[in-house]
Amino acid sequence: MYQRILVPIDGSSTSSHGLAEAIKLAKLTGGRLRLAHVIDELSFALAMDAYAGHAGNWLEELRGNATKLLQAARATAAGAGVEADTVLLDSFKGTVHDQVIAEAEASKAELIVIGTHGRRGIGRWVMGSSAEHILRLSPVPVLLVRAPESAKTEHERFTLPSGTLASQ
Repeated sequence: MYQRILVPIDGSSTSSHGLAEAIKLAKLTGGRLRLAHVIDELSFALAMDAYAGHAGNWLEELRGNATKLLQAARATAAGAGVEADTVLLDSFKGTVHDQVIAEAEASKAELIVIGTHGRRGIGRWVMGSSAEHILRLSPVPVLLVRAPESAKTEHERFTLPSGTLASQ
C-alpha cells in the first residue's frame, strides 16, 4: 500500500509539514518518495521582478534554488531512513496543479501528499489553492496536511492585486 508517494514541495513551512507526514507514511508502508518542485510562469515572473536591473539568468537562478531545496528535502528523507528521488518540473507546461498531476501519472504515484495553508475567504479567492485543484483533479488519492496555526501566521498577510495589504 502506497509504495510510490509524490510530495510536491515549495520550501514553505507548510510544505515541510507535508514532507514530514509523507516520511512517516513511507516509513510505515516501506514506500519511497518522489519529491517534486514546480517552477511555473508566476514563479518566473516574480523572479524577473525581484532581479530587475540585475544581470543574470533568472531561470537558472530559480533552478539552482529549486535544486538546493530538493536536495535538502531528499537529505531529510534519507535521515529518516526513507528512500527518495527528486524531480524539477520547469517546462512551463501548465499550472502547478497540472504539472503535479502529470508527474503523478508519469511516475505511477499511488498517493500525493501535499501541505496546504488552509486559506479561507478572500485569501483563498485571491491566492487560489494548488492543493485544492490537485485534490479535485488527481487520478490518485491525495493527503492534504494542514499547517499548524504557527505556520499559517507566516502566510496571513498577502498583497491584493491593487497593491493594498489584507489579512485573512
